Amino acid sequence: MSSSSGALFRITTFGESHGGGVGVVLDGCPPRLALSEADVQPDLDRRRPGQSRLVTQRDESDRVEILSGVVDGLTLGSPIAMLVRNADARSGAYDHLAEVYRPSHADYTTEAKYGIRAVAGGGRSSARETIGRVAAGAVARKLLAERFGVEVLAWVDSVHGIDAAVDAATVTLEEVEADPTRCPDPDAAAAITAAIDRARRDGDSLGGTIRCVARGVPAGWGEPVFDKLEADLAKATMSLPASKGFEIGSGFEAVRMTGREHNDAFVPGPDGRPRTATNHSGGVQGGISNGEDITMRVAFKPTATISSEQDTVTRDNEPTVLAAKGRHDPCVLPRAVPLVEAAVLLVLADHALRQAAISE
Repeated sequence: MSSSSGALFRITTFGESHGGGVGVVLDGCPPRLALSEADVQPDLDRRRPGQSRLVTQRDESDRVEILSGVVDGLTLGSPIAMLVRNADARSGAYDHLAEVYRPSHADYTTEAKYGIRAVAGGGRSSARETIGRVAAGAVARKLLAERFGVEVLAWVDSVHGIDAAVDAATVTLEEVEADPTRCPDPDAAAAITAAIDRARRDGDSLGGTIRCVARGVPAGWGEPVFDKLEADLAKATMSLPASKGFEIGSGFEAVRMTGREHNDAFVPGPDGRPRTATNHSGGVQGGISNGEDITMRVAFKPTATISSEQDTVTRDNEPTVLAAKGRHDPCVLPRAVPLVEAAVLLVLADHALRQAAISE
């Protein structure tokens, strides 16, 4: 079972949803980066359950412990191990699922592949696994900001057809965090809140999209063939639970344009380097960053676990009906914002170090 990602800035996540804890081992972080648990905790707080009525009410503080790789507040260059202990796991809430497969979950496919599965919480397929990615992403955020001047920010762009009007060039973290939906458009946020409340009362769930921007990425990050920057970003974001689609720049809207409309004309830049008059490419051309903002969008399906009755089968392939119990998100979008940021941060940190190796 693969649980690792990255080339130079490499992570391995571990733990199950209802085990003793979850976490990550980060290998390849450069030495002498100032780092403490206080640098990691804010991103975990944005991901944790129970932060508003819009998300699952599982009661976890998700306090991070740095176990290795840091001495006197500085990274050593050795592997950084981080752990978050599970405090509110209620495995008994999943006993009724031991002999049935939840629709649109990984229950059947995991068992088909390995011949065994962790019934409680879905084991490694649970979104709780992403704690390790978010913790490592917080380290990547600090590295990118302090040594490369790069900022990554994501927000809820739409939920169930309710679209936000947001300027990706100017939106701020304060605007994103001003509402529990993490949608920085107040009108759209209010409509999204009402829609999520309706879905929860109806025993249903909703999906939507998250937009993300990476600012300050210089030209030259990425590879021209198999490790194209947008390909690695797509793989990282599409490996997140419930993700179903990825696009960069103009994305699928490009098919509605002509070449003259879509091409990003070059103009002289104020720093002596070329800039583009438009950014349909989303900051990446030929698999390599071009110095413009990297803009992308990730689609997330409606949460698979709903309290309404659904047709399914047992492990003996007998038809049955399932109405899920437990504490679940009626919409994953608000808590998925820091997940998308972490995925993007990890890819950019890896490519930053790869490019630094070439430059040296």
